Amino acid sequence: MRAIIQARFGGPEVLETRGAPRPEPLPTEVLVRVYAAGVNPVDWKTRAGGGMAGVLGEPPFVLGWDVSGVVEETGFGVTVWKPGDEVSGMPWFPRPAGAYADYVTAPARQFARKPSTLGHEQAAAVPLAALTAWQALVDTAQVGAGQRVLIHAGAGGVGHLAIQFARHLGAQVITTASAGKHAWLRELGAEQTIDYTTTAFEDVTRDVDVVLDLVGDEHASTSHRSLKVLRPGGLLIAVPSGVSPDLLDSARAVGVRATPFLVEPDGTALARIAELIDRGEVAVEVEAVLPLERAAEAHRLGEQGRTRGKIVLSLR
Repeated sequence: MRAIIQARFGGPEVLETRGAPRPEPLPTEVLVRVYAAGVNPVDWKTRAGGGMAGVLGEPPFVLGWDVSGVVEETGFGVTVWKPGDEVSGMPWFPRPAGAYADYVTAPARQFARKPSTLGHEQAAAVPLAALTAWQALVDTAQVGAGQRVLIHAGAGGVGHLAIQFARHLGAQVITTASAGKHAWLRELGAEQTIDYTTTAFEDVTRDVDVVLDLVGDEHASTSHRSLKVLRPGGLLIAVPSGVSPDLLDSARAVGVRATPFLVEPDGTALARIAELIDRGEVAVEVEAVLPLERAAEAHRLGEQGRTRGKIVLSLR
């Protein structure tokens, strides 16, 4: 099979198309023929030696966790899928899944049925971003009707889905993004849009129950500044950079909470998300679809930080 293999840490140029053995499913696993693979920030961070590099270990390895495709073969004990079923999932995260390849194997229940209203390229944009937003807002924050939720980087892969999930849960949504994306984000459900390039968000919003920080303190101390807009007892969910001891101390000092977050595979939640998509309640934005062999270009595009929605690799 084809696979995008990196033999060393470095820039996008380390991603090379090579031949690799096709995996075989173990008991309770399925072999999925990958039609499309989503590209996420964790991919290029790991490629450069950050992200999940500590989990994957030293190269060579195959990046990628977002998968949409068709079940090719089932291992012993699998009863929920059969060959020919269209599925999508985020297998194994944060352990290696190898989604930048023609085939992957993973536990059967880490997949869900592909949303019927989406093609594989759109469906591959869903799992990691949608599960991150869903698990953060639903499971961690338990967002409810009438709450105020601030989502940083609302135009990104996670952000644009988080806006829609928060609105589905009945929350009032505030988001930060460049001005050119504000009209689109309001269509998705954001009630207040803040241009982070011209306006400090802490100057124009307050009394927030939950902040979903998809930017991190590495960029303009976004997490620390977010503490200023939270209500007493409010919650900051710091996704990319986690919660440093200093951030935790600062949160306690002003009477709010701060927690790190890492997404995990969840076929059940992904099935609920697919239902929302198929009912037309959630839209999925794909900025670009590139062939597998152009994975390096996909990383370069993503690293510019101006993507609207997701970037996807097509393997068909």
